[in-house]
Amino acid sequence: MSDHTPPPAQLVAEDGQVPFGFFPASVPDINGRDYDYRTPMGNPASRLAKHFHYKQFQYFGVISDTLLAGCAFAHTGWIGIAFFYVFEPATGKLREHTWRSPLGQALTMSSSPVSGQSVFQQGKNRLQMGYAREGDTLVKTLSVSLPDLQLDVRMVEAASYQPMSLCTRTGINGWVYANKVAGVPVTGTLRHGKEKVSEGTCLEQIAACGHHDFSAGYMRRQTFWNWACLSGYSDGQHIGLNLSCGVNETSFTENCLWLDGQLIKVDTTAFEYDRDNLLAPWRIRTGDGQVTLQFEPLGNHRERMNLGVFASNFNQLFGRFEGTVTLQDGRTIAIRNLYGFVEEQYAKW
Repeated sequence: MSDHTPPPAQLVAEDGQVPFGFFPASVPDINGRDYDYRTPMGNPASRLAKHFHYKQFQYFGVISDTLLAGCAFAHTGWIGIAFFYVFEPATGKLREHTWRSPLGQALTMSSSPVSGQSVFQQGKNRLQMGYAREGDTLVKTLSVSLPDLQLDVRMVEAASYQPMSLCTRTGINGWVYANKVAGVPVTGTLRHGKEKVSEGTCLEQIAACGHHDFSAGYMRRQTFWNWACLSGYSDGQHIGLNLSCGVNETSFTENCLWLDGQLIKVDTTAFEYDRDNLLAPWRIRTGDGQVTLQFEPLGNHRERMNLGVFASNFNQLFGRFEGTVTLQDGRTIAIRNLYGFVEEQYAKW
């Protein structure tokens, strides 16, 4: 897709096909189940295959020097999963939860990154991500309501903000649409127990930034990826970074950074780490030399499950980045003690 071609109103066209490449803005409707899904031999896939092979994933991260939080929804067809954690770097205190729902009965996923709601409700635990246009801005919200915790987050993408909006091939008949943002300030409040709003942690006061990921498609039956993201401030600029290896790399990559909302593409990315000790330092660098980082993990949210037809070995680590980002005009941006996430994930779904 040309950078000047507006995104389609729906990703899947009337002929059942999807366009590949970058879009200058978010695609409003990811109508993935309208896709003309085929078997590897070119025959129409069965209704069961078309249903269970379609995957959806949404993630909202909050990043600051004093608090990191992550919340994700994943609908694999076979199972719905939600997780949430809060980590305090100063104390090392980690609170984490995981909920599972057979066939995703407790999970409703929005098909749009710009409108609608995604909700996981199980007992007294309710987690919700919302998407809405307010004038010329896009507002993304996260609400986590647990019996003894309440988190409310609001992220506003200005009209000038450029999301990473991309569709790539996966295998002979699949595709993935990914929409990602980083380096966007967030507002809101985290409250524990019976704390009042005035007694909770104000995200604006701790200069928190956010990351959001909306992905869906007919992904590889077995897949693996590494991913890294940071959000924060450097030399008075909002900076965000999104790097990955192993998932969206067929003809195009999702690797990019943001400076004050401006999207800047970077090259393929290599992740170097000790697979037997994921809490040892990681080295992350792009092939064009623009990004060179070291990541110091401070903790790990891990999910491991093997149900035969479905399996997951997931590690999302949170910690600090150090390094440099070199722009094409030669300017160098120092990454000093900025917080964020890295991942190692294997999935069979």
